[in-house]
Amino acid sequence: MNGSRRLLAIAALSLAYVASAYAVGAPADPDQLPPCVATATPASPCIDKVDPPNWWVGLPSPLLLLHGTNLLGAKFSVLGKDVAITQSEIVSSGHYAFLWLATKSSLPQALRIRVTTAAGSTETHFRLDRRVSAAHAGFSPTDMMYLIMTDRFADGDPSNDPQPSERDQPRGWHGGDFRGIQQHLDYLQQLGVSTLWTTPVYDNDGGAQAYHGYSATDLYRTDPHFGTLADLRQLSDSLHRRSMKLVLDTVPNHLGAAHPWAADPPTPDWFHGTRADHRIASDNFPTIIDPHATWEQRRGVTEGWFANVLPDLNQENPLVRLYLIQNAIWWIETTGADGLRYDTFPYVARSFWAALDDQLRVLYPHLTTVGEVYNGSPVIASYFAGGVTRDGIDTGLSTPFDFPTFFALRHALSPPESASEKTPHRGLSVLEDVLGQDWLYPHPERLVTFIGNHDTARFLSQPGATVSALKLAFLLLATLRGMPQIYSGDEVAMRGAEDPDNRHDFPGGFPGDAHNAFTAVGRTPEQADVHDWVASLFQFRLHHPDLANGQQQDLFIDDSALVYVRTADLHKGCGPGNGPHYVIAINASGQPRELKINLVRTALEGCTNFKAHIGESSAQRATGSQLTLELPPQHGEILSSDN
Repeated sequence: MNGSRRLLAIAALSLAYVASAYAVGAPADPDQLPPCVATATPASPCIDKVDPPNWWVGLPSPLLLLHGTNLLGAKFSVLGKDVAITQSEIVSSGHYAFLWLATKSSLPQALRIRVTTAAGSTETHFRLDRRVSAAHAGFSPTDMMYLIMTDRFADGDPSNDPQPSERDQPRGWHGGDFRGIQQHLDYLQQLGVSTLWTTPVYDNDGGAQAYHGYSATDLYRTDPHFGTLADLRQLSDSLHRRSMKLVLDTVPNHLGAAHPWAADPPTPDWFHGTRADHRIASDNFPTIIDPHATWEQRRGVTEGWFANVLPDLNQENPLVRLYLIQNAIWWIETTGADGLRYDTFPYVARSFWAALDDQLRVLYPHLTTVGEVYNGSPVIASYFAGGVTRDGIDTGLSTPFDFPTFFALRHALSPPESASEKTPHRGLSVLEDVLGQDWLYPHPERLVTFIGNHDTARFLSQPGATVSALKLAFLLLATLRGMPQIYSGDEVAMRGAEDPDNRHDFPGGFPGDAHNAFTAVGRTPEQADVHDWVASLFQFRLHHPDLANGQQQDLFIDDSALVYVRTADLHKGCGPGNGPHYVIAINASGQPRELKINLVRTALEGCTNFKAHIGESSAQRATGSQLTLELPPQHGEILSSDN
């Protein structure tokens, strides 16, 4: 789905969400302050929320955002050792106050923050905690990332399911939760998964159609449908005990339409516009990269309300910027996360990403980030990558998702219905067009490749797609440069058209499911065929690091066939001590192909003996300076040579 169609789809569900969210309440959180209510002295000050709810010694001193009533004219003091309030700012509505704490010399302790006005006083509590040691290891090309929509994966705790059940509603809450994910880590690990990415964990206020997590109503609380913060910590700990990694989905671009700020913002310019008067977000990314575009043209992308209903945060406001940076730090510290996935990356000013990355890099040198740049052009995707200065700014982003390769793979392996003699299907040649532009990226080896995610139709629901083509797509995903990402369910041949059809429950994750694809005995023959192929590929990749980290050289490509090599050093060729050379061969056509590969002045020069590892039904011969491959229809394989 292109960006415009995606915006329309989100708009449709968001409008329905706005209509229903106010009528649906979320279960109370015992850690939250009680709401301010009328008292015997209604003019006295009251505090019912503090963001962040706690902080850690050793981190930069925090900015607190207090919400309550009757705060105009208040004086603030903090009771604690070696802590001070250096500055305070009260918003004219009397509902918000910003407090700058000085905690540089503090020890872990419980603080009391006192608020005093002429009408009375109140106190609220705030904790300074000791930091828990965590690696925050980051992901790398040696990893395989697995995307889970928490609500649609597995129900591990029926007590947080909606009552009555909403499983028959395509955009309802189905019951998946953190415990459900934790209960299936064995399944993920045997599949070859080393990094888990979950869609946002934020509270969405329990509102209808907000199961996806992208309509946040509280950035400091997990959604009760997913479980508690303790459940999320347990999941993170369980992953780390297995040497697996956690990537959290981070959304600093916008909030849910039902967020309290939408009606009562902390400052007048907290958002770009208001509910009644705002721009509609545009996906015209070329205006961002065009050095000659006007600022007004660019504002349609960076200052528009996503889907016309999701309030667009104003990161140019220093208070908003600091709030969002602290929020990212808070989730990393709280969960021990190893990386962040940034939603709607081009819709946020690049200066914000640079500021966020500068802070994260100081605090978490190994943590990595991946950004969503939903566009098929390598020129546009590479513009947002970190490690290079564009228009005076280095975003600091570890890598963008490789949407250009995604679109090329989809095109190559599932011929479009529009293909004709006048406009023939170019197949795998399109993939070469994309890979040939890797020079645009400072680090193409870091790109996160994928064949589908929660915003795209399932691979098998494309016109012309087959199970054989899906298996070839997975072979390419496992062996091309970059770090592969799998969308939950693709490995068992799930089908689904555009949102919400692409977000069905994982089979076997919920009570009453007819099949349990988490187990070998519960899979259908088709599910088993694809699953076992995927597991063999990614287990092989996991245990052969040169296949993941090695350099790539393309040896042959036309519309229906592709042969390339991965090895640690392309310039060494075959020989003693030069390490293995992996050859990946693809025949995407419906007919057998015989390919004759000239090895002279290639990375395979000197290679004479080849061993088949994956896809052993082909025949291959190496004679002198030529490798001959006889590939059956819709066939792919991995060979190696280390002679």
